[in-house]
Amino acid sequence: MESYNMSKNSTFYALGLSYKKADATIRGKFSLDAKAQSILLMQAEAEGIESLIVTSTCNRTEIYGFANHPYELIKLLCENSNGSVQEFQEVAYIYKNQEAINHMFRVGTGLDSQILGDFEIISQIKNAFNQSKSCGLVNTFMERLVNSVIQASKKIKTDTEISSGATSVSFASVQYIIKNVADIANKNILLFGTGKIGRNTCENLVKHTKHEQITLINRTKDKAEKLAEKLDLVVKNYSDLQLEIQKADVLVVATGAQNPTIDKAILNLKKPLLILDLSIPKNVHENVTEVEGVTLIHMDHLSQITDETLENRKEHIPAAEAIIEEIKDEFKIWTKGRKFAPTINALKAKLNEIKNSELDFQSKKIADFNEEQAEIISNRIIQKITTHFANHLKDENTLVDESIEWIEKVFKIEAVVK
Repeated sequence: MESYNMSKNSTFYALGLSYKKADATIRGKFSLDAKAQSILLMQAEAEGIESLIVTSTCNRTEIYGFANHPYELIKLLCENSNGSVQEFQEVAYIYKNQEAINHMFRVGTGLDSQILGDFEIISQIKNAFNQSKSCGLVNTFMERLVNSVIQASKKIKTDTEISSGATSVSFASVQYIIKNVADIANKNILLFGTGKIGRNTCENLVKHTKHEQITLINRTKDKAEKLAEKLDLVVKNYSDLQLEIQKADVLVVATGAQNPTIDKAILNLKKPLLILDLSIPKNVHENVTEVEGVTLIHMDHLSQITDETLENRKEHIPAAEAIIEEIKDEFKIWTKGRKFAPTINALKAKLNEIKNSELDFQSKKIADFNEEQAEIISNRIIQKITTHFANHLKDENTLVDESIEWIEKVFKIEAVVK
C-alpha cells in the first residue's frame, strides 16, 4: 500500500469512535468541547505534530493527522477528554493512509452519518480545519484533502437526492414527536438549549408542525431571544426551568453541558412528559424514567427510525459513491505528483550537473567547440529523460515509493520536500 508521508517518518491517520460501536455514554466521555479542542491543538503543536484536525459531534469524535505512531494521537485524545486508553481500544477505529482518506470522504459526505444524508458534519470538518490552520497545524496535504472532501460533499448534495428532506438528528426528533404525540398543535413544547442542534430542532418544529406553543430556555438568555425573535416564540428565564417543565407535554434537551442538567429531582409532574435528549454527553439523567408518566428518548433511538424518506435515499448511495471516487482519484493524482516532484527536480539538477561538467571538459578539449548548440541538445536530452521517469511514476501500476527509492539510490540524489 502506498504511504502518504509528507515527511520521511510520519504517516497519515484517521482515528476515533462513533455511534457504530460506542454508545452515547462512551461518546460522552470522549467528547471535546471548544476549550478542550483548543488545548488539544496547543498540545499537538508543542509535541511536534505536523498537521492535525479534530472533530467532536454528538455522533463521533475523531482526529485526522500525521504521526510516527497512532498512539501519539490517541494520547492527545485521552489526555484531553474523560475517556481512557482502554475504553478507546474497546470501541475505536484506526485507519492509515488510503483507508484514512476513504474514511474522511465517507464521513464528510454524509455516507457514514448516523442518519444517512445528514450533512451537518461537513461544517464541523470546515470549522476544525480553520481552527487547526489558525494554529499552524495544516500542511499542504491536509488542506488539499479537506478541500476535496468539501468539493465531494457539495457535488453529492447538488447532483443526488441523498440529502432530500435535510434529515438529521433534529429532523428525526421532530418526526418522532409528530408520530408519537397526538394533537401536537395543542401541546406545550419546551426547548432547553439553543445551540446548533437546538436551533435546527426548533426551526424544524415550527416548519413541520405550524406550532406556536413553543417555549425556549437557555442558560444565556440573549441567544434564546435571538432565535425566538426570528421564529416568533416565547423565551423564559433559566430560573423558570422547573416551572416550565411542569407545563410541558414535550421537553427537548439540547444543551452543551458536560453533566446532566435534568434529573428526577426537578420533575414535579402533573401530566405525562415526553423527553428527547439530543445532547452528547447525555444531559438527562436516566433516573427520570423512575417518575411516572415520563418517556425518555435519546438520539441513538431516533437514528433507528426508518421512514420512507430514508429508504428512498439508499437508492442514491451508488451515485454518491461514484462522485467520491471521481474526486478521490483527482486527489490521488495530485498526491502522487506531489510525492515524486521533488525526486524529478533532484534528478534534473543532477543531470544538469553532469551536463555542465561534461560541457566544460569538452570545451577545453575540442577546438571550435559549439557550446551553445551542445547546451540546446543536452537540455533536450535531459528533458526527455526526466519526462520518461515522470511518466513511469505517474503510471497507476507503479509502486511510487519503491521507484523513488531506486532513482535516488542510482543517481545518488536526495529529494527535498518543501
